[in-house]
Amino acid sequence: MPHGDDLDQRFNDLVAQIDDEERRRMRAAAKKGAKERPEPRREAVRTAWEPPAPRRGGGRSRLALIGGITAVVAAAGLVLTVRPSLLTPSGAVPEETMPVQDAHAGEGGDAAEEETAPARPTPERPFAGSKAEHWAEGAAGFVMPEARAIGGLSKRDVAKGLERTRELLAAAHLDRKTLLGGRPTPFIKLLHPRERAQFLDRLGDKGSGNTRPWVTSFAPKTAEPVTDVTKVRGRTKLSSFRRNGLRGAELDVRYIVVHAIQRPGQPDTVTRLVTHRRGKVQVYRAGGELVVWITRWNRSATPARCDVNDGYIHPAYRDSVPDRERRDGPVVDPYDLDRPDLSGKCGTSKGT
Repeated sequence: MPHGDDLDQRFNDLVAQIDDEERRRMRAAAKKGAKERPEPRREAVRTAWEPPAPRRGGGRSRLALIGGITAVVAAAGLVLTVRPSLLTPSGAVPEETMPVQDAHAGEGGDAAEEETAPARPTPERPFAGSKAEHWAEGAAGFVMPEARAIGGLSKRDVAKGLERTRELLAAAHLDRKTLLGGRPTPFIKLLHPRERAQFLDRLGDKGSGNTRPWVTSFAPKTAEPVTDVTKVRGRTKLSSFRRNGLRGAELDVRYIVVHAIQRPGQPDTVTRLVTHRRGKVQVYRAGGELVVWITRWNRSATPARCDVNDGYIHPAYRDSVPDRERRDGPVVDPYDLDRPDLSGKCGTSKGT
C-alpha cells in the first residue's frame, strides 16, 4: 500500500485529471451539503457547557456528493478525505474543532428535530428565530434589583456591591480580548485584592482548580465573534447573610449570555453559543472596608466539547469531529434560566 510521498503523488495525478468545471461543481456541492446538515443537539456540560457532537445523520446531498467522488477516485485506491481542503475551506484551528470528514456522516437523519430546531443563524441575522432575538444587548442585560439597606449595610453600600457585581459579569462575558482567550485583565482588576491574588495563582492550572472558567474564553483559534452584539437575560436576587462572624448582603446571580460565533474566517459555520452563569457574591464590611467577594461562580456553555478540560470553551460546530466524552446528563433547554444545575455532568441540549 502506498505511503507518504507516493500517496501524495498518486492523489495529485488523479486530481490533475479533473477539469476546472468539475472542480467548481464539486466545491459547490460540498458547500451546499455542509449548509444542509442539521445542527446537532447534544451538549456537554462541566465547569463549562459543552455539546453536540455531530450525530450520525444530516443531509442526503452530502452523502450523494461523497458517493460520487468516491466513484471517481476508487480506481486509484484512495480515500477522498486525504485532501478534504480540495472541497471545503479550513481554518487554523485545534484538531478537535476541525470539520469531521466521515464518509458515513450523511446517513439517516431526524426530521422531527429539524422541524422544532431554531432558525439557522446567518452572519447578517445571527439571532433571528432564536429565543434570544429580542433580549437585551450587552451589559444592559445584567439587570440588578433595586438597592436597599440589608444585612447591616446601608442602601449606598448595597448599591455599590450591586454595581461591582454587574461590572464583574460584563467583564467576564463581554470583553473581546478575554473572549478570544487572552488575559482577562478587566475582570482581574475588579476582584478584591485578596481574591485577585487567588485567581491569578490558579489561572491556567490543570484540573478543577483552574480559574479560567470564571470568565468566558474561547480556546485560541477556535472561534471569533460574528457581531459586536451579545444577547443577555437573567436576574440577581438580593438577601442577607450571616456566616463565620460576617454579616452583609448576598447576591444570587443567574444569567444567560448568547454569543454569535464562527470558526475564524469561515462565515458558513455561524452558530449561537449559549453560556449560563450562576453564582453568589457577598457584600460586607471588614475593617472599615466594603468588600465584594465571589463565593460561587459556575459556568456552563453549549454547543461546546466535553472532552477538553482546560478551562476554555471549545465550541462544537455542526461538522466538528465527534466528542469522546460520554454524556450522562439530562436533555436541557439552553434558554431555560431555571433549568436544573448539571453539577459538572456532560449532558445533551436542545438546539440553540
